[in-house]
Amino acid sequence: MKRFFAPLLALGLAATPAFAGEWSKLVDPAGLEALRDDNVLILDIRAAKAKGDAPSYAAGHIEGAVSAPYGWWRGPKENPGQTLSDEKLTTLLQTLGVERDRPTVVVHQGTDGTDFGAAARVYWTLKSSGVSKIAILNGGVNGWVAAEKPLTKDITVPEPSTITASLSDQWLASRDDIDAVLAGTQTATLLDARPMRQFLGFSKHKAAKAAGHLPGAVNFSQAQWFDHNGALMSAPAQAAAISQAIGKAEDEAIVSYCNTGHWAATNWFALSELAGYRNVKMYPGSLVDWTGAGGQTVTQ
Repeated sequence: MKRFFAPLLALGLAATPAFAGEWSKLVDPAGLEALRDDNVLILDIRAAKAKGDAPSYAAGHIEGAVSAPYGWWRGPKENPGQTLSDEKLTTLLQTLGVERDRPTVVVHQGTDGTDFGAAARVYWTLKSSGVSKIAILNGGVNGWVAAEKPLTKDITVPEPSTITASLSDQWLASRDDIDAVLAGTQTATLLDARPMRQFLGFSKHKAAKAAGHLPGAVNFSQAQWFDHNGALMSAPAQAAAISQAIGKAEDEAIVSYCNTGHWAATNWFALSELAGYRNVKMYPGSLVDWTGAGGQTVTQ
């Protein structure tokens, strides 16, 4: 029997609280400004240079932000959700000036939920690397500009750090873990973050070897975490309300997946970091990795 959750009716979106003593994992422009005295590291994950009319770091960014394009955090073309090796991850974080105890805010363009997924994936990578205080700027650069905050073209060159990184498996599910869940030797809800059309197998990611979804998976589209414009993510209280549709207790095991660990990162972020679920993992390679290794899917 196929299981899915239709998107909930839009909830009124309250402004994300500004930073006020307690660490907020989803900050608004005022919250980011409040962090400036705390030696915050701002990572701008947009393209470094413009391609056509597309916004980019070079075209204008938040003062002090470091250019850290999303492509640097991703795997190869044939398996873009693949995680970086410990060596490559360490080099990247050192180059960007990332430190475990330095507050870090991830900034995307703020175009839509898919754009947010990139920020959530970088957040997941940082947390899995041991960085203790991380946040995403809700609404990204678009939200910053809408709040009448300035941009600059002055390039910020970070001072390299000495961090050594290795991804923790606390929030990571491997292909072997998926095999174990399907075999019944591990228990977890497989949560598919993709649109229903992809879940049912009517369309697929171009790099996936087969359409459909993991056997027994539940469809829970990442789109429902956002406002009607698809750009601002719901505040924590609203995330808790949305997550109730999953019907799982906060300590039950959940594995979030999609095509390449992009939309899946949004479901992971909302459940783990906003709604307070304690046992949520993400399968980074997701269906492209799974089908590329010969894993089976089901349709409709």
